Amino acid sequence: MSDATFSIKRLAGTAPWAMCRGAGQVMFQDNVWTGVLFIIGIFVGAYMEGMPVVVWGALTGLAVSTLAGYLFKMPDADGREGLWGFNGILVGCALPTFLANTVWMWIALIVCAAMTTWVRTGMNNLLAPWRVSSFTFPFVFCTWCFLLAGREFAGMGPAHMSTPELAYTISPLECHSVLDFAEYWLKGIAQVFLINSWVTGAVFLIGLAIASWRAALWAGISSLIALVMALLWQAQGSSIIGGLYGFSAVLTGIALGATFWKPTLRNSLMAAFGVVATVFIQAAMNALLAPVGLASLTAPFCIGTWLFMLPLLAPSAPKQN
Repeated sequence: MSDATFSIKRLAGTAPWAMCRGAGQVMFQDNVWTGVLFIIGIFVGAYMEGMPVVVWGALTGLAVSTLAGYLFKMPDADGREGLWGFNGILVGCALPTFLANTVWMWIALIVCAAMTTWVRTGMNNLLAPWRVSSFTFPFVFCTWCFLLAGREFAGMGPAHMSTPELAYTISPLECHSVLDFAEYWLKGIAQVFLINSWVTGAVFLIGLAIASWRAALWAGISSLIALVMALLWQAQGSSIIGGLYGFSAVLTGIALGATFWKPTLRNSLMAAFGVVATVFIQAAMNALLAPVGLASLTAPFCIGTWLFMLPLLAPSAPKQN
């Protein structure tokens, strides 16, 4: 049997499972069925919102970034755990959300998704001495580059990006019902994948619970904290309705409360503090990026989680030549 034949059979046998795990790894879950439910949630939410292109972008980004792991010969362990695909699926959700639906956007999506697999390894190597990972920052960095490029390339123009502005008026949320707030809470979870649907948020919670009840609990708590903070500090009403203050907080909560720290009272309080800090970081980044009309994506989660993990981790000694 030739090496090429073996590689093709190996790819066909392992890639589908790696892709499902990759979808789950966006919220730190190495579970095939969690990934399947996440994909179903994206499908339902995107079609409900009249944005079916996001579904196909997500699947394309997931497939391309996973395939890139095989082609670039990234560590097999990462592939088995789905760690090649989670940045790629987010790229696939983001580019069709913000850029014009053209053939050039799709080519850019393929390039960007493939890049995240390579960039993730490089960023992890850079962060290794501090014993933290790059999380979703490869997605953030690569997507920022391509979204900004969209302002220069008419072939994939910024059709759905915010208008750059130096100052903007805040319109706080008016009175809404308890059911409305429940929807905003669930949307905060759905927006991890840039989906504006409470149904998707509910599906995501079920997917999390299959893999880890603690992760599902922290997702719910974190989205609730973000919603309450946005209401108390009178954030932009449209952002509250869309759950846009929840998604980075949700990822921070799952990371600190259910993934990297042991479940002690002290760590739980620190995780909740990390969620609160992430909401403020997101507000600051929203204001910082408004002049270029760029979304903060999951950068507030990455920054917030790094800031809370780094004080507890002593840097490892550099390797000797």
